[in-house]
Amino acid sequence: MFKFIKSTADTNLFYIFNKILIKYYYIKTQTWYKFFLKKSGEKNLIIRPIIITPEVIELHNYIFIRNNARIEGVKQYLDLKFQPKIIIEDNVSIEQNIHLTCAQSVSIGKNTAIAANVTITDIHHSYLNINLPIEKQAIEVYPVSIGEDCKIYNNAVILPGTIIGKHCTIGANSVVSGIFPDFTVIVGAPARIIKRYSFEKQVWLKTDKEGNFIES
Repeated sequence: MFKFIKSTADTNLFYIFNKILIKYYYIKTQTWYKFFLKKSGEKNLIIRPIIITPEVIELHNYIFIRNNARIEGVKQYLDLKFQPKIIIEDNVSIEQNIHLTCAQSVSIGKNTAIAANVTITDIHHSYLNINLPIEKQAIEVYPVSIGEDCKIYNNAVILPGTIIGKHCTIGANSVVSGIFPDFTVIVGAPARIIKRYSFEKQVWLKTDKEGNFIES
């Protein structure tokens, strides 16, 4: 069996090519996207999205969005019209394959980091009419807010109406729905609080699912 080993030259060429690509997408973000975005600050970088509706997106400064993003504002569904607003604040990083759909409002606070394959949506597809396919029924929308300094790990799903406070950690594969206070660790499907920071004791303590401390 032969073992393929890249030469130093190959590695250097790959590094140079990658740098050229990054520079290209940076220039494209600062020119093409900046022209069409509702708002765009400084030093942002968007790499090869799948779907983007720039006219409803407000980007602040130093935002990084990796490959294959779907960041879509839904302006009409069936006969209903909407005015979507997507706000991403300073220093937010979003890894590959983000699936963000918005018909009303989705906001992401500054310094928040989002890992790969995360879904965020403010749209709920109604299923109540059993005589209509679910995709043919009117959607319901509830705004989503993600606070500052949060970390959202791989494959998490943030559902309509969810409000996440400041400095929260969302575990991988969590399905998050509800209102969560600042400084909490949230995991599971459905997600629940398992830890919260105690300012009185200045440590992170375990909690019950409502966020009440269960250890001293």
